[in-house]
Amino acid sequence: MAGYHQLRALPLRRAFSLKTPSSLPFLHPRCLPTSRALLSTPRCLAIAPYSPPLKQLSTTTTTITPPLPSKTNPILEPYSPPQTGLLSYLPASWVPYAELSRLDKPAGTYYLFFPCLFSTLLAAAPLSSAIPPSPLSILGTTLLFLSGATIMRGAGCAINDLWDRNLDPHVTRTRLRPIARGAITPFSGLVWTGSQLLTGLAILLQFPTACFYYATPSLILVTLYPLAKRVTYYPQFVLGLTFSWGAIMGFPALGIDLLSNQAALTAAGLLYSSNIAWTVLYDMIYAHMDIKDDAKAGIKSIALKHDKETKQVLTGLALAQVGLLAGAGWAVGCGPVFFVGSCGGALVSLGIMIKRVNLKSVKDCWWWFVNGCWITGGVISAGLAADYLVRYVQHDGETEEQEITKKIGRPWR
Repeated sequence: MAGYHQLRALPLRRAFSLKTPSSLPFLHPRCLPTSRALLSTPRCLAIAPYSPPLKQLSTTTTTITPPLPSKTNPILEPYSPPQTGLLSYLPASWVPYAELSRLDKPAGTYYLFFPCLFSTLLAAAPLSSAIPPSPLSILGTTLLFLSGATIMRGAGCAINDLWDRNLDPHVTRTRLRPIARGAITPFSGLVWTGSQLLTGLAILLQFPTACFYYATPSLILVTLYPLAKRVTYYPQFVLGLTFSWGAIMGFPALGIDLLSNQAALTAAGLLYSSNIAWTVLYDMIYAHMDIKDDAKAGIKSIALKHDKETKQVLTGLALAQVGLLAGAGWAVGCGPVFFVGSCGGALVSLGIMIKRVNLKSVKDCWWWFVNGCWITGGVISAGLAADYLVRYVQHDGETEEQEITKKIGRPWR
């Protein structure tokens, strides 16, 4: 380094005209074998200008190939408007609001509707009155419940997306929801939610007056569910309390006062608990679709808490659901058709689903979530409907026999 400073101290011309290397220790032949040959050149060195490599002067364009998608580096597709289904026929400005209400994914509506159907059929024959309601009356009540479930499920989804508007962009499955992608402002989403709630109120007023008082508390649960995902690993339980509320509503819809009818109150409580177990079961499978993204975003779920023992938990929930369902049927005096069709059918369908579902596959979890609704909900409904029809026919036969007996017996009195 001393030689370096000596060189800097010399004038430029003198520095390059030195004849001996002894004055520059850093260029001593022992240190740099080629220094003698270097310093034996003429006194004025010719320094060539720098010329960059030819590759840097090339005018050809290099094409950069994007990385291939992988588990660690997924390629996220941009939003594209629906090309098939109901939403493809709607005006473009309506599509985000239909997506906010999940009209293109009706499975949640059916899960909300089935508890209403269960309670209507369970209350129909044994409890409603000495004369069971006609099939047309049951059908009318069922259609009202279906329309109400469609509207209120849409309102619930809108409330959920408003709460999760800062979380949804970080989850692969939810990042393209209308509010998350900016297609709808939070204020517009709030207005849309209010319009759906008013429509739901109009449908609710078509039921007996008592239904209004039984249904109103459920709005608290609808609002609280999105918050549960932030504070507990069991938000599915809160969802169960919300989605199972219809298990109570069928009784007052048919004019049965739960507070004055002990059998009806017991049946409603057991049926409500059974549906809570069912909701936690199917939503646990649903939660496995987002388990990785939920962990990154800080969203809690029962799937994260019990990832290693999920199938054991699902089995316990299935047994609880069927046991409570059987208890509800026993409370109102259901017949063997119900126990074989509804309880037996539910046990078999849930067992098959738990055994076959691949919890590591998003596609498989979605398939069982959508189709399990119809399989399990369908067999329970079929058993209840069959039990109702058997009782309805028996009652008609008994009424006819009593009328004939009266007519024949009158002349002898």
